[in-house]
Amino acid sequence: MTDEAKGELVVERRGAVEIATLNRPERLNALNEGLVEALNAYFGGLAERKDVRVVLLRGAGRGFCAGLDIQEDRTGDETPVLRTLRTQTDIGNIYRRMRACPQPIIALGHGAAAGGGLSLLLASDVRYGAPDFRCNAAYIRIGLGGCDMASSYFLPRLVGASLASEMILTGRFVGAERALAAGLISEIVDEDKLLDRGLALAEEMLATSPWGLRLSKQALNLNIDAPSLEAAMAIEDRQQVILSATEDYKEALTAFLDKRPPEYRER
Repeated sequence: MTDEAKGELVVERRGAVEIATLNRPERLNALNEGLVEALNAYFGGLAERKDVRVVLLRGAGRGFCAGLDIQEDRTGDETPVLRTLRTQTDIGNIYRRMRACPQPIIALGHGAAAGGGLSLLLASDVRYGAPDFRCNAAYIRIGLGGCDMASSYFLPRLVGASLASEMILTGRFVGAERALAAGLISEIVDEDKLLDRGLALAEEMLATSPWGLRLSKQALNLNIDAPSLEAAMAIEDRQQVILSATEDYKEALTAFLDKRPPEYRER
């Protein structure tokens, strides 16, 4: 376990994999200023950490994340408008940094993922859910607009406009079975096996070349917003030309022909 966060965010190292655990179980891992700061620092720092190749994200206790901790005292010298703007920006930066970091993020959801907690899942690359997993875009239930924390960006792309509209316009919860059917999660896994399932997927990712994995995540995310087929293929071509010039590419081809695991060197 690293020393960086023995409080709101606990990070455990497993070789080239890190397990980041939201650690406010008494508040259902709701996002307070300390946890928001820790998540921003962690995901923001991953870009320079080539020793970490995959991240697993999970919550301690009874649920994944209940969203913003609305009971936290945020009074201070700022005006209410500026304080709210800062809170919005600080939390929103977590999702920007999750998408920008080169490591694939595997989210392990159990219990409730609400509001900003849902967006932590949406900003991840792969999502598994326990049988008791349920999620909602909670914002409209507290008098705000239903579109918040990138929900109106991620949800239509992941589940389509109809279910996204249903969730955003009502704030209703979607359970594990429906989330699986809609493609919001990849698999339903018993809660006591979630971590093992995530680690097994991470091991499959670790069998790929380091730069191939990083650039594949980048290309996937860029092509979600690609304006045309030609733009998407140009991004793919760029990736392949770069990777074909690496020593790891030569090693992978040789290992394939020799019927042995490759030994990658370029980190």
